[in-house]
Amino acid sequence: MANLSIDHWVRIKDGKIIADGEVIFASEADIASFLKAAFKFLNIKYPKFHKMDRLSKLGFIASETVMKEEAEISEDTALVFSNNSSSLASDQNYQESIKNFPSPSLFVYTLPNIVLGEISIRFGLKSENVFFIEDEFNAKLLIDYSAQLIESAKANKVLCAWLNLHNVEYDVFLWLSSESHKKEITEEQIRKIYDADYD
Repeated sequence: MANLSIDHWVRIKDGKIIADGEVIFASEADIASFLKAAFKFLNIKYPKFHKMDRLSKLGFIASETVMKEEAEISEDTALVFSNNSSSLASDQNYQESIKNFPSPSLFVYTLPNIVLGEISIRFGLKSENVFFIEDEFNAKLLIDYSAQLIESAKANKVLCAWLNLHNVEYDVFLWLSSESHKKEITEEQIRKIYDADYD
């Protein structure tokens, strides 16, 4: 199986965006204001962002943070994401809307893999993608699946993520992997980045 390295990573939690170990943005605002302010801070010109659900916005901001470090983005970059809440936040909002009139704009986001489509459109990806629902962050699953995609030549890089949103609590860890002939990323290293306290 292919050995993988981490090219770049981002952590979004507790009002902070941490890119490759450095806090690049912080805000004590509620989630809606945090997402809006982060989008503005990153100086992204993409009007469709404002129509997305919160899960997609979190994935979009995380992928933007990592991908801006890439000189060239290959359309063969695969997406391997997971969480434990699926699209629950959008499901609940849509369920509430049907009491009056079902909202098509909310219904669109009642599958967690919609964020994969949003990211693929943004970066012109024509690649493999999958969204796993796991009880907790499973670094081994993401690493093994990514290595298999690269080993089988279905991708040359893989954007991996734990992208979780439950009510107003969000927990995002996204990284870009590629094949390494020198240093292999381990599950323990991934867990160490994920578990670190970035105060």
